[in-house]
Amino acid sequence: RTWVHNEIDDLATLFDAMLVDLYALTRQREALFREQAAASAREIAAHQQLEAALQQAHDALEQRVQERTAALAAAHGELRQMNAALESRVRARTAELEAANRELEAFSYSVSHDLRAPLRAIDGFSQAVLDDYGGSLDDAGRQYLHRIRAAVQRMAELIDDMLRLARVTRSDMLRAPVNLSALAEQIAASLQQPTPERQVIFAIAPGICAEGDARLLRILLENLLGNAWKFTAKHPTATIAFGVQPGTAPPVYFVRDDGAGFDMTYASRLFGAFQRLHDAGEFAGTGIGLATVARIAQRHGGRAWAEGAVEQGATVYFTLAGTGGDLI
Repeated sequence: RTWVHNEIDDLATLFDAMLVDLYALTRQREALFREQAAASAREIAAHQQLEAALQQAHDALEQRVQERTAALAAAHGELRQMNAALESRVRARTAELEAANRELEAFSYSVSHDLRAPLRAIDGFSQAVLDDYGGSLDDAGRQYLHRIRAAVQRMAELIDDMLRLARVTRSDMLRAPVNLSALAEQIAASLQQPTPERQVIFAIAPGICAEGDARLLRILLENLLGNAWKFTAKHPTATIAFGVQPGTAPPVYFVRDDGAGFDMTYASRLFGAFQRLHDAGEFAGTGIGLATVARIAQRHGGRAWAEGAVEQGATVYFTLAGTGGDLI
């Protein structure tokens, strides 16, 4: 019996020790669980704070986007209104300018025609006085009548040039491929025919063509080659060249001579109507040729300009936008 009691006491002691260990383990697990729960709560709170901050930033950004969108829409609306107003003003201004140009051209054309009759009368009566009463006049009187007739004929030339310039501006254009080299050859031959004794070399590049109105381009080349012929007349020998500068787009065509040339100081005046850089007694003409060249180039979408030096010749360049190339 003593042995049994001892065994029971040992088992009781062992059981008590196990209960103590189990209680300690339970307390540890409870403490760990509380720590994990507290960490989870902190993470949840931090996540909620982050979500709230992100939502606040999103709301603020969306508000700014809405405000900016509204501002851009308002600015775009104002810009559309301004563009519409500007387009309306441009259309109105363009219509006014076109109407003014038409009226000016019609006026010039009408005036030029209306001036012809009195000029013909003055010239005719002056000639009649010379024919019928020339013997009754002294040398001074006859000289006065000759000067009257010369002035009338000069005025008639100016009127004819005004009409030609008006026709260049008003005429319809018929675009087609044009062989500029062939035109230049024909014009050169017509210039040489009346005075074959002149020692002038025409250097015309072959195969140059462009797209444009053949009639207007002929007038352009007639003026340029005619000017070159005229301003080389006082030189014993001369060279007149027509060509195109390589590698230019659009092509840059040119007419070059080695004649009287001009002072580049006055280059801006060259293409104005009735502008002359040489005295009428030195070289004939009315000063309308280069103005006609400029108008024709502009009607083809291009432009004209010149370079030169006194007694070293001149080069007139022109472009015809959207055209060009060699036939060959």
